[in-house]
Amino acid sequence: MNSRQRRGVILLLLSVLCALGAFAGVFTVIRDVNSKVGPEVSAYRLKSDIAPYKPLSAGQFEKIEMPERWLSENAVTDLDDIRGKIAVTQLREGSLLQSDMIVDRPAVGEGEQEIAIMIDAATGVAGKITPGSTVNIFATFQGEQQGQKDQSKVIVENAKVVDVGKLTALEPREDDRSRSRAETEAVPITFALNTADAQRVAYAESFATHVRLALVGGGAETPVSADDRSYTLDEDK
Repeated sequence: MNSRQRRGVILLLLSVLCALGAFAGVFTVIRDVNSKVGPEVSAYRLKSDIAPYKPLSAGQFEKIEMPERWLSENAVTDLDDIRGKIAVTQLREGSLLQSDMIVDRPAVGEGEQEIAIMIDAATGVAGKITPGSTVNIFATFQGEQQGQKDQSKVIVENAKVVDVGKLTALEPREDDRSRSRAETEAVPITFALNTADAQRVAYAESFATHVRLALVGGGAETPVSADDRSYTLDEDK
């Protein structure tokens, strides 16, 4: 082997050693990055704001990939977890979905059925009564015959609220000019009731002058005594 060949072999060996060194350096960097970042997992980010107590659907979120070590323990990584859930508070666009942002939608029990009625916004229910709330339902009836007194009745006690809809404008009436804006808007409220109570609510919505809700404090069921289930104005005289 002449000197030129020996130089070629030496250069070739040096090139191989340099390549091995570069490979080792890259491998070390990658291993270091992986040790700091860790494997990536799926997470879900809100595409837009979601109002409190609204049902959730997969279309409201976008899937992203991020290092597992950067996620909080309660981050939602599977959209199956939102099935049957509602937002527990206002959810903001761009936020990562976490399990403490959502709760189970109030369920309808055995023997119950869902019934929805429009409740006048003037009663103050907007923002105060939410899914899962317990309310008493009052209805005011005019006297059917001359001389009969108008009467207020508790038609359903401890009714379970399943859903609260959006504020909706009521159909205009001839006397709307004398009514405030709150009295011309209503909120659809859905209850889980047995058949008898559902019939009472349907009757009241059709024939009562007003139907109002009273939020039961603490959500606990509190029985209404027989003496307090109906009221006429002359009872205070």
